[in-house]
Amino acid sequence: MRLTFWYVAAMMVVLGVYVFGVYTVVSRGVLESLDQQLRRDFQWVAASVFQMSDGSYAWNEPDVIVGEEGLPWVQVWNEEGTSVLFRNSEAQRRSIPESQALAAQTDDRTVSVSTDAFPFRVLSRRGGIGPERVVIQVARSEEAMLQELRDLELILVFGLPVAVALAGLGGYTFARGVLAPIEQMTERARTITAERLSDRLPVSNPENEMGRLATVFNETLGRLQESFDQMRRFTADVSHELRTPLTAIRSVGEVGLRGHRDDAAYRSIIGSMLEEVDRLATLVDRLLTLSRAETGQAALSVDDVELVSLATDVVTHLGVLAEEKRQTITIEPVTAARARADRLVLRQALINLVDNAIKFTPLEGEIRIRVSETPSDVLVDVIDSGSGVPAAARERIFDRFFRSDGNDASGTGLGLSLAKGAVEALGGRLTLEQTGPTGSTFRIALPRKVGSGGMT
Repeated sequence: MRLTFWYVAAMMVVLGVYVFGVYTVVSRGVLESLDQQLRRDFQWVAASVFQMSDGSYAWNEPDVIVGEEGLPWVQVWNEEGTSVLFRNSEAQRRSIPESQALAAQTDDRTVSVSTDAFPFRVLSRRGGIGPERVVIQVARSEEAMLQELRDLELILVFGLPVAVALAGLGGYTFARGVLAPIEQMTERARTITAERLSDRLPVSNPENEMGRLATVFNETLGRLQESFDQMRRFTADVSHELRTPLTAIRSVGEVGLRGHRDDAAYRSIIGSMLEEVDRLATLVDRLLTLSRAETGQAALSVDDVELVSLATDVVTHLGVLAEEKRQTITIEPVTAARARADRLVLRQALINLVDNAIKFTPLEGEIRIRVSETPSDVLVDVIDSGSGVPAAARERIFDRFFRSDGNDASGTGLGLSLAKGAVEALGGRLTLEQTGPTGSTFRIALPRKVGSGGMT
């Protein structure tokens, strides 16, 4: 309705300007046509009026009047405009009071003069009849012209509301048709809730503006549905991961309360419960770390980080775990690359990757850390010699709580998620570059540091 209202208002303005323009042009045209007729009348009268032998004036009045104009009103005055020399029958029948004043101050103008009956258009011009100089006045009634303009006014005045009403009706119908898809989308959107995110808005024509709008909304709903699904999976996974240590604590506590035990037995029970508490605390801490990294709330202390030195530090930190499985960890410094990053955050990401490699590399296996660089990035590759990531798990390898080996109960499934979040918080990328029966390669790519002497 608002669209139709503004459309009708605009139409009224446009049509009002158009009506005013049409009326102005037509009235000027009609008046000019009457003035041209008076000029033709003057030429005709100047040729038709003559002086008789007794000094009086007469004219050759036609016997038959041809056309709708009829005979003009004609008066002939002396040169000074003080004495009437000739009047035709129209002038004798209808007098124009201002005619003498117009004749006395002849300036070759055409003017409108009002009378008791109706207005006249009068032309007063000097001319010659034989040797005499005279003032010839010709006039015609404006009644026909005014009637024509009144008819035009009626057409325009009554036609304008009809045109506006028809335009408004057409605009309303057109607007309803154009906005119908939005109404349908609105009704459908009202029915979409968190439980019905799989519903989509109707797309009548994907090529027009409404169709593209509906398509964008549907894509947004798809992303929302995916986010809700991830949130539900995350909630379920968190519940499962939290339930395991809590159940273990409860079970150990219930067993400890059955009967009397010595101090050593109670110490063992309490130690088991503390181990589960440590596992629970580690899980909660990792979840908080992941959440801060994803929301950008983790405070970063950016500095120059020498990557080979960082890799050496990580190997020293995790060397005990590798020794338990008789694994070897080697560093391949292809180049002494440096990066602008938070050393602690990058160290934690690399620790998670190497810990993951140790976990999935068999006994006496080999793990390599390779540091290299490209024209745009510095790279840290963690290469294990495990059995590789199954094809079905590659798309979800960085998801929270996802574990490609369901029998592995030692991890929380958060290591790779934490590593990816940490690397992305530093402006880099963590990807699974290669995987297969001979092992997998996880790559950290960070933007290169530009030193004072060029690329370093």
